[in-house]
Amino acid sequence: MSTVGNSTNIFWHESPVGRVDRQKLLNQQGCIVWITGLSGSGKSTLACSLDRTLHSRGKLSYVLDGDNLRHGLNKNLGFTPEDRTENIRRVGEVAKLFADAGLICIASLISPYLKDRDACRALLPEHFIEVFLNMPLELCEGRDPKGLYKLARAGKIKGFTGIDDPYEAPLNCEVCTVNFKIVIMGCSLSLTRRLFQIEIKPDNSICPTPNEMAGKVVSYLEGKGYLEGQ
Repeated sequence: MSTVGNSTNIFWHESPVGRVDRQKLLNQQGCIVWITGLSGSGKSTLACSLDRTLHSRGKLSYVLDGDNLRHGLNKNLGFTPEDRTENIRRVGEVAKLFADAGLICIASLISPYLKDRDACRALLPEHFIEVFLNMPLELCEGRDPKGLYKLARAGKIKGFTGIDDPYEAPLNCEVCTVNFKIVIMGCSLSLTRRLFQIEIKPDNSICPTPNEMAGKVVSYLEGKGYLEGQ
């Protein structure tokens, strides 16, 4: 990755059609919804539910799924800390382009390192919505939909997040699950957070459904004006 950021003699070419023009055309505002959490926490499921919910409301969104991107854009990257950082950097840049196009970009990745997620937020700080699926490791390992935890426990996968590689939880996310509840954090331009909270109360400690989670994220987007044109 030694060539990243080393380009010289390049110049930005401004298009006559800008972000505001595209948002007016789509009657929505572009943003990045970044879903993070352990493997098995339900990131991809939530991303797809959110995508479908937005589509049903006539809003244009696109899902950038971590596994899917490793089939193409990031196929040359492994899981070393350096490769993980480059993986997230690439996705952040692509997500920024989607948001600039006026889309609601839903990025679904483990993205375990705080500094990497913060670097993505810095690309579009006023339009970055971090969704933290704060599910316990025991729950995620119990689900183990891909059988990866079993392989990691057997030593067949090295550097697996939550087992022998750390997951650094967000410090100031906009939306998160807390004890199987969805908590939505407000955010002002001064980055003062936790201005208000909305919860989905669990029914007999049953985790909210993906559609319930998606509905709360949509409520956040609606409250912030992302589902309306400028």
